[in-house]
Amino acid sequence: MKIYTIIGGVNGVGKSSLTGVLKALRNDMGIIIDCENCENADALSDGCLEKGVDFTQETTLSGKKTLKTIIDAKEKNYYIRLYYVAVSSAEESISRIENRVRKGGHSIPEEDVRRRYKKRLNDLMAVLPYCNEVRFYDNENGFNEVGEYRSGELSITCSTPPQWLLEIKSHL
Repeated sequence: MKIYTIIGGVNGVGKSSLTGVLKALRNDMGIIIDCENCENADALSDGCLEKGVDFTQETTLSGKKTLKTIIDAKEKNYYIRLYYVAVSSAEESISRIENRVRKGGHSIPEEDVRRRYKKRLNDLMAVLPYCNEVRFYDNENGFNEVGEYRSGELSITCSTPPQWLLEIKSHL
């Protein structure tokens, strides 16, 4: 089975860190594509689809290209798995990005982060119908799996769900 894994969430939530954690636990991630740091990410994902190889893509889910890639993968009989990671606020994401920049990492304009945070639920809702499996991670204090989505239904898997997960549940 061909697998397309998506590590999704707004900027600064820890997508790259979660990718590292998952790589250590799984052997089915295929080629890893980081859309924030790779100028030819579109060509790489298109190439993976063309060759029928497993691949993983880090993305904010905010662009039209991500949804197109998901639809293309579905049409090519990929199993689509989304790991969605979130934090409590745009301010938390911005703070994490500032910390990353202090350590030599890449910056994202604050207005982009705020815009993406504001529309994050709509972006997520657009891709959910195409996913075979979705796991939700809260990254306020390390990666904690807090929910799972299958067959159109969200199951909360923790005793005290984060507010953002409750917002997702209310949108379903």
